[in-house]
Amino acid sequence: MSNNSNFEIPVIDLKNLFSKKSSDIEKIANEFINAYSAIGFSYITNHGIDDAIISDVFNASREFHALPLNEKNKIALNELHRGYIAIDTSTDVNSDLAEVKKPNQSESFMMMREAGPDDPDVKNGSYLTGPNKWPIKPSRFKERVTKYADIMTKLCDRLTLIIMQALGVKEIDYQNLFERPTIWLRLLYYPPQILPDNDLYGSAPHRDFGALTVLAQDQVGGLQVQSPDGEWLDVPELPNSFVVNVGNMLHRLTNGLLISTPHRVINKSSKERYSCPFFYDPNINAVIKPQGNRVSANNPENFEPIIYGDYLKHELKSTYNQHKSNT
Repeated sequence: MSNNSNFEIPVIDLKNLFSKKSSDIEKIANEFINAYSAIGFSYITNHGIDDAIISDVFNASREFHALPLNEKNKIALNELHRGYIAIDTSTDVNSDLAEVKKPNQSESFMMMREAGPDDPDVKNGSYLTGPNKWPIKPSRFKERVTKYADIMTKLCDRLTLIIMQALGVKEIDYQNLFERPTIWLRLLYYPPQILPDNDLYGSAPHRDFGALTVLAQDQVGGLQVQSPDGEWLDVPELPNSFVVNVGNMLHRLTNGLLISTPHRVINKSSKERYSCPFFYDPNINAVIKPQGNRVSANNPENFEPIIYGDYLKHELKSTYNQHKSNT
């Protein structure tokens, strides 16, 4: 699994995620907390998501990325961060993990939570809230992609809730954070990197913005995670599993307990790589501050309160060409 015999990515079994027995739930939550306070990555198995739904979203991605560029550009990424992200249009300049000067060698389709005119966050003019952009082709694209996003939202909502409760966060406080969550489903395509280039990444070293990332990846490989001692280690596909990592907001909410782990993608396989990361984040207006039993007189807050949307705006404006012109 890695070139470091002392490092192994944990595998967490979720078959009892929706169990009524508190002991089942506590076991999953404790395994998660133990893994993510030490490493920050795991595989999850027995997640209950049908293989056909996962295959559908990969097929939708392959069909979309096979379209001519002029067809994909009809739904180019907009100010709501929805649509097609062409290659060479995002650069992780904020990375403290590498000196990144060249744009990511990937292209993608991005969808977020569908929000119509009656949505509370649309009514109050919240950042990034609104409708998605959908291509006319391929057929059933919207149906397949939306179905996957809906079921992943339910999985992540449950997993995040039991983790937060195990860390002493009340359910009402959890709901205030994650009611109308900010979700992102990104259908990524990485062309082969033919020439060796130490400064060129499919996805440059970074930490994720939000709470949880649940990644479905193909068999090509290329994902690497940084171990606690700073070594970059391969995270190959494990059949019938997802790769899960914690983002910066869950790191802050748990007062630094859960680790937002650096990771990157370098596609040296000479093959095309596809992956479908799903990001589950707090509501765009949520106030993110340490809470639960990770805050005490002996363990004061390590982070100042921030509004998630404000943090997000800064990150997106720094990274994406499409946001740099928007104030």
